[in-house]
Amino acid sequence: MTFHSTRKILAAISTLAVCGSLAACGSSNAASNDKNLVFLDGYPQYDENSDWGKTVQKCAPEGYTVERQLQDETMNPLTTAVKEDNAPDIAMIDNPTLPSAVDAGMVVDLEAAGVKADGFDQDIIDTGKVDGVQYGISYGINTLGLYYKPDILQKAGVDPASITDWDSLNAAIEKVVNAGYKGITFSGIATEEGVFQYLPWFWGAGGDLADADSQAAQDARDLLAGWVSKGWAPKSSTTNNQSAAWDVFMGEDYAFAENGSWQAKSATEKGYEVIAIPSKDGKKSAPVPFGGEFLVLPYHKTANDAKQKAAAEFVNCMTGSNLLEVAESISYLAPKQDVLKQQLEDQAYLQDWAESANSAQGRTTDLGLKYESISSGLSQKLQDALNQK
Repeated sequence: MTFHSTRKILAAISTLAVCGSLAACGSSNAASNDKNLVFLDGYPQYDENSDWGKTVQKCAPEGYTVERQLQDETMNPLTTAVKEDNAPDIAMIDNPTLPSAVDAGMVVDLEAAGVKADGFDQDIIDTGKVDGVQYGISYGINTLGLYYKPDILQKAGVDPASITDWDSLNAAIEKVVNAGYKGITFSGIATEEGVFQYLPWFWGAGGDLADADSQAAQDARDLLAGWVSKGWAPKSSTTNNQSAAWDVFMGEDYAFAENGSWQAKSATEKGYEVIAIPSKDGKKSAPVPFGGEFLVLPYHKTANDAKQKAAAEFVNCMTGSNLLEVAESISYLAPKQDVLKQQLEDQAYLQDWAESANSAQGRTTDLGLKYESISSGLSQKLQDALNQK
């Protein structure tokens, strides 16, 4: 359960700011009497009346307001703002970018600032650490699965339970295509989103990120590129991000879609279902990466202890006392088992994702800063394969 006093709610009326550059409307952190917390928020799709917007407002510390600075991508504007000592008080960053942010001196030790890191699933909390120091903290995770449309599979004579490995998946796609429908959508875009969707196939072939040039990497590329070359997947897979790939699945007669748990609510409303992504040999489901963002506290040359304490209080609310409401507002899976148990009762459409979430793997846990170059290499080779270069 969550609790918010009337005074806290009244104090939490949030101001929205969509900024062309973060530096143009950054934090007035040097002002000792400033009671405005600036939050670099990567969810511009959610306005102040959305469930997410309301949860942010409720977590404003007493006596403070929260100003959301809305950006589709947060790492670049945060980098600029920190360099100019005009950083926000709190920021959201994609979890695999954390080692780079730490290496650049852009974020501070959360626990030293007063953020509580207890009660989290160990694998998730560890991904927010660099050299044993907690720099990022999760308010929810997402992961990947294989969605399908039951009516199309039934008409094509495909039993989803028969899909246990790559061969049976390919056979199922071929059957639905031969029945007059379309095959599968996925995101192969030349960004981290494309790598995110590539990793289950890479790991499912026995791949290890420490050996990114292995046969498993080639096998995974061949699988995805084969779908495109056969016409089973759209040519736009090379440029579609995950949202665009989902829109294609929702808007056309595609039988399958590799996509994220954040789509579970809309999929359920349409009567679509999900299975685990199969591994190459079918001995078990493919490992999947966990996605989502971290909350971080940016570095300020001109420190303001009172504001940093308030920022830590905000983070503690988002990841502690108000975690259930936060996770449910965006259909992310809560990173604490006791909270997740309640969430799965409240949002039954996420129940199929619980096992995948519990076994999801971090991308940077073992590799740290090395992941950035490995991901870039995987992305380039995937693009070459999809474009038949």
